[in-house]
Amino acid sequence: MSTPWLEMALRVPLDRFDLKVEAGFDAHVTGVFGPSGSGKTTLLETVAGLRRNARGRLVFKDTTWLEGGKSLPPEARGIGYVPQDLLLFPRRSVRKNLLAGAARAHAQGLDVEAVLDKVATMLELTPLMERSVDTLSGGERQRVSLGRALCSGPRLLLLDEPLSSLDGKLRHRILPFLQRVREEFEAPILIVSHQPLELQALCDEVLAIQEGKIVTRGKPVEVFTDPRVYGTASQEGFENVQWARVVERSETLCRLRLGESGDGPEVLVPPFHQAEDVAITIGLRANEILVALKSPQGLSARNCLEARVLKLEEVEGRILLVTLLDEAPYLPPIAVELTSLAVQELEIRSGMPIQLIFKTTAVNVYG
Repeated sequence: MSTPWLEMALRVPLDRFDLKVEAGFDAHVTGVFGPSGSGKTTLLETVAGLRRNARGRLVFKDTTWLEGGKSLPPEARGIGYVPQDLLLFPRRSVRKNLLAGAARAHAQGLDVEAVLDKVATMLELTPLMERSVDTLSGGERQRVSLGRALCSGPRLLLLDEPLSSLDGKLRHRILPFLQRVREEFEAPILIVSHQPLELQALCDEVLAIQEGKIVTRGKPVEVFTDPRVYGTASQEGFENVQWARVVERSETLCRLRLGESGDGPEVLVPPFHQAEDVAITIGLRANEILVALKSPQGLSARNCLEARVLKLEEVEGRILLVTLLDEAPYLPPIAVELTSLAVQELEIRSGMPIQLIFKTTAVNVYG
């Protein structure tokens, strides 16, 4: 384990309970998951220095931000903060919003114009620079808010529910931009969200909290298939997230291979606009996968993957199968949601080989 960039032992009084979190963070991108009202945003606001009633200890790298009740002010922490409501400056141009925190970047000796150009290019904001933010769409405003935080030269980037205000189509559009930020900026990132999709696609580690306390933490797929967490995650329509590469496309189908390097099994999806041999993120809902004991024939579903049952978990009257692909067991496990009756009738057990069947339209492509 590497040296934590953030260590905390916090207590924050809330209406129904106290937020109590003791943890160290060493992953590049860490997610905090939980239902609404679980304390996620309070945790983020405490890290940002916005909770005056926070007590305990908070240390970022070599700087103490909170000791007892003595707190370093938010402006001295060097944080890039993207809140849920974005808080853009109305009637100002995109350029002026992006440069709102540039004084801090300049004080760090950064070339402000170079940073601005990099951020605008990465987030595809260059054509919008002179437009007022009042004229932008929701997805464009989200990118401006993210860009403003990046242009300040942050030591730490905090994202509060970055996709929650967007509809499905815009989530598909914005997620790749967040992935670019992850890949191109060295600053650690802390994301809070009640949506499993973005945390699986972006995070190296996830903490799940309920009523102000950590329930479990680990790799995203481990956390979200934990029976204590899956019930909440499935309410948002849990999707298995995998990397894939485009290998062939036509007017009717697009052929992918799973895995970031494209060395996994083949999956067919509806056509979409993406160059071949480019890594993309796809999502597959756990409740849209069928299970067979033998390779089926005469089905309209075009995708069939050979897998093996890793474990079975009972969650709120349902059975969650966690499976590994035979052809690529190194890829993230795929969760399948079944009824107890189906599991009994098929006599499914741990270690058993099965077939995972799903339609092309069951796969969501996130670019």
